[in-house]
Amino acid sequence: MAAPLDDVRVIEVDSWMATPSAGAILADLGADVIKVEPLEGDPARGFSRPAKLPPEIKDYDFQFDVDNRGKRSIAVDLDSAPGREVVHRLIAGADVFMCNLLVHRQERFGLDPATVTAVNPRIVHATLTGYGTTGPEAWRPGYDVTAFFGRSGIYDAMREGPNGTVPMARPAQGDHTTGLALVGAVLAALRMAERTGEAQAVETSLYETAVWTQASDYAITAMDKAPLRQRARENMIIPTANRYPCGDGKWVVFNMPQDSAWPLLCRVIERLDWLQDERFADIRGRFAHMGEIVAGIDEALAHRTRDEWGEIFDAEGIIWGPVLGLHEVADDPQAEALGLFPTLDSPDIGEYRSVGIPMRFATADVGPRGPSPKLGDHTRELLTAAGMSDEAIDRLIAEGAVHESSAE
Repeated sequence: MAAPLDDVRVIEVDSWMATPSAGAILADLGADVIKVEPLEGDPARGFSRPAKLPPEIKDYDFQFDVDNRGKRSIAVDLDSAPGREVVHRLIAGADVFMCNLLVHRQERFGLDPATVTAVNPRIVHATLTGYGTTGPEAWRPGYDVTAFFGRSGIYDAMREGPNGTVPMARPAQGDHTTGLALVGAVLAALRMAERTGEAQAVETSLYETAVWTQASDYAITAMDKAPLRQRARENMIIPTANRYPCGDGKWVVFNMPQDSAWPLLCRVIERLDWLQDERFADIRGRFAHMGEIVAGIDEALAHRTRDEWGEIFDAEGIIWGPVLGLHEVADDPQAEALGLFPTLDSPDIGEYRSVGIPMRFATADVGPRGPSPKLGDHTRELLTAAGMSDEAIDRLIAEGAVHESSAE
C-alpha cells in the first residue's frame, strides 16, 4: 500500500521534542524527513533516562528515537557559509521546511520565510516556537513546562484547590500536542501550495496550542475575565464527575454530569439512604455538602479493588475510567488493539517497542519506517544526491562545515 506522504520531502532544522515530533509523524505518514543537526548533535540525544533493561540495550536512546524515527540525519555547521549553502541545496529539492528557530536565528542562518521561499518558491515554511513570531515576547525561548503549561494557565487550572501545589507535567506533553498542531498546518499548507503553486508560511507555538486545549474554559473566560475556580475533590460541582481512590489505593474517575447519574451511583455503592436525605435532593444541596459525599464515596469504594469495582461499574452502566499508571497502559489490551506500541527493528539492539502516532488509515501504509538515525548518518548520501562530488564533500568535512558518522 502507498503511504499518504510518500512523495513529500521535509527538511527540518530543530532540536528537543516539539518540532521533531511533527517530523516523526510526517515520517510515519511516508514523508522523506531529513533532520539537519548541529555538528554536536541535537541536545535531545542522550537525554533519556536509562531504561530498566538488560545491559546490552538499556543505554539505547528510546526517548530520542520516538521523535526521530524513520528520518535521515545530516550534521551541518549553520554558522559557516558553506554549511548554510548545504542546507539551501537541500531546501531547493524539498516540499516542506520546518524549524523551531526564533526569528533572529532564522534570519542569522538564512532560514527565514523570505530567504527560504526565494530558494524554493513552492515550499511550505513551517515554524514552531514557544510564543509565536510576533508580539512583545516573540524573542522569548520557551519549553513546554514554561510556555505550554505555565504561561497558558494549564498549571494553575489543575491545582488541587486555590492553595494547591502547582503540578508538574511529564516530559514533552505540550511538545507533542503542539507537534500535532504543526502537522495539521503543514498538511493544509501543502494542499494550498498544490492548488496555487505558491509558497506558504505557517506557524504555531506552545503557548497558542495550550490555549486551544483549554478552549472550553476560555470560551467563557475570554469574555468575563473572571479567575478560574480551582476545584479540589471536596468542592467539585457534582459528585458523579469526580475522582476517587479504591481499596487497593488505585483510583477511578467518573464523568456523569447528568442529574440521573446520582441515584445510579447511590444504588451501585449501596448508599440508598442518600436518596432519602433532603440535603442531597438536588444539585445545589449536593454541592453544599460535597465534602461529606466525597468522604462517603471514598469509604464505600475502599471495600473493593479498582478492578473489582470496574467490573461492577461496567455491569451497571457507570461511565468511568481507571487512573492507570504508564506501566499499566503499556500492557493495556485496548492499547494493543489500537497498535499504540508498534515494534521496530534496530541494527544495534534488535526489536523494541515504540509509541504509535494517534491516527490510523484503512487503506494506507502508515507507521514507523525504522529507528532514528545516528548523528550525520546520511550526510554523504544526501550531499551526493544533491549533486556534490566526493571531493567536494570531503572538503566540507575537512573544513568542519558538515560531519558524517562514518568519519568518526
